[in-house]
Amino acid sequence: MITALTNETFDAFIQNADKPVLVDLWASWCGPCRMLSPLVDQLAEDMADQLTVAKVDVDAAPEVAMKFGVNSIPTLLLFKGGKLVNKSIGYVPMESLKAFVAQAI
Repeated sequence: MITALTNETFDAFIQNADKPVLVDLWASWCGPCRMLSPLVDQLAEDMADQLTVAKVDVDAAPEVAMKFGVNSIPTLLLFKGGKLVNKSIGYVPMESLKAFVAQAI
């Protein structure tokens, strides 16, 4: 299951997560975001027991994007224990996406 986060829900969600959290920052008008989205969805399903996945629409939640210095989307943020451990910018293939999240598992 993927949780849609807002400016208001982001911090509490990250701090209270019992597993590492992958956050996909995206926008509906972004082509690379639309290419990455099915991979993130599949990863959320395949790794549900090890990883929590959330998405942030940067148009609806600009404060989250600003807080993490997101200037380009898609951007993936990886959190462990409530702390940012890594960041990935742009489209990545599934193999790279799995390697990216493996750092926190």
